[in-house]
Amino acid sequence: MKSIIIYYSLDGNVKLLSETMAPEIGADILPLRPKKAIKTGTFMKYFWGGRQVIMKSTPELEALTLNPNDYDLIIIGTPVWAANYTPAIRSFLLNNQISQKKIALFCSHESVPGKTLINLQAELSNNQIISTIDFFAPLKYNQALTLDEAKVWVKNLI
Repeated sequence: MKSIIIYYSLDGNVKLLSETMAPEIGADILPLRPKKAIKTGTFMKYFWGGRQVIMKSTPELEALTLNPNDYDLIIIGTPVWAANYTPAIRSFLLNNQISQKKIALFCSHESVPGKTLINLQAELSNNQIISTIDFFAPLKYNQALTLDEAKVWVKNLI
């Protein structure tokens, strides 16, 4: 089964998870990059990120280097912002009609996942959602344990 992990990561948690999971199943990786990025390292990132989620912003993304429709299994990863998935993921979903695919979803958060995975499932309802999982801040807490959990989860998808 041809697999791809599509993700957005601001602080590196989702990137770490994606880069850990991909080799376990031989998946390609497609990071989403907004043309106008939010600056990390300041408290304002929470304000701007949360505002974008609430306003349902759809930032313009850099051109994709891979076509998601060429894959049988699509794994989508996002941080949790304002109890939801990120605007970069929203832009990706609006600009790429994904249908009749096997989909797995994951998120990373520092408090609770909110409705992130539920909302993503609703957006991808024309697909078969085979699994969802959330991870608690792997860069800050129990990194080795979290990455082991991610490896087991992704291996069980195929």
